Amino acid sequence: MTLRGKVALVAGATRGAGRGIAVELGATGATVYVTGRSTRGHPSEYARPETIEETAELVSALGGKGIAVQVDHLISDDVRKLVDRIRAEQGRLDILVNDIWGGEKLFEWNKPVWQHNLENGLRMLRLAIDTHLITVHHALPLLIERPGGLLVEVTDGTAEYNADHYRLSPFYDLAKVSVTRMAWAHAQDLAPHRATSISLTPGWLRSEMMLEAFGVTEDNWRDATAKAPHFAISETPRFVGRAVAALAADPDRSRWNGQSLSSGGLAQVYGFTDLDGSRPDAWRYVPEVQDAGKPADVTGYR
Repeated sequence: MTLRGKVALVAGATRGAGRGIAVELGATGATVYVTGRSTRGHPSEYARPETIEETAELVSALGGKGIAVQVDHLISDDVRKLVDRIRAEQGRLDILVNDIWGGEKLFEWNKPVWQHNLENGLRMLRLAIDTHLITVHHALPLLIERPGGLLVEVTDGTAEYNADHYRLSPFYDLAKVSVTRMAWAHAQDLAPHRATSISLTPGWLRSEMMLEAFGVTEDNWRDATAKAPHFAISETPRFVGRAVAALAADPDRSRWNGQSLSSGGLAQVYGFTDLDGSRPDAWRYVPEVQDAGKPADVTGYR
């Protein structure tokens, strides 16, 4: 599988799923623009060590070309300048991944709207929804100049699961359901241009923040199953990255247009595995776990 000669923009690639997607696109030879707010010397309010420069270096180390660009995707003019730069430098955009999030420190678990911090909730919606719309507004005109473009809207939970499972709070619930609907809406507009739009969810993601929350590393992550047995169905960020790479390399990817997909589900179709050779499928098991009366929400730190 090769994507050499293809150009991708992974919006929100500092860490987690975005980084995993960017790295796997790089592993197939793609040129990948990676964006985010955290750069060396200028972290975002997350105050975490991961940076977009590190992500770009990982992309290049695996055979692609990583290009880091600091962008706040709430600022329309900054996104416009980013797309103008891609057009000037590459003359094309083949893959757009919208993984912008930033809400881990804003949502409150199991609180109704009247108890949830209103300012934080509204900020979360702006980060989860407005950023995606601003980005596609500026980037899709370049994507559709060539047939075969792919738009991936990254969310949390499949449409089937989210349809009848309450996701933590009204704000978080709306943020994640909205992204899925957004992907479906874009599919209607992109189909006449022979481009494809899908929503994609990882499973229980072993992101940098999730591993830290469990007090483990990727090397010893299974130790966390002593306290949370269902962490056994978790996956690395590279797994969802391989899902995106497989979609991008599939000449028949338009068959997925408008659909809600998962990393685990696509692994069954395309045959890719996680880094350890496993093929986790978290959303297949989560309803069974919930029915058993055990903690079921696999909300992770993307």
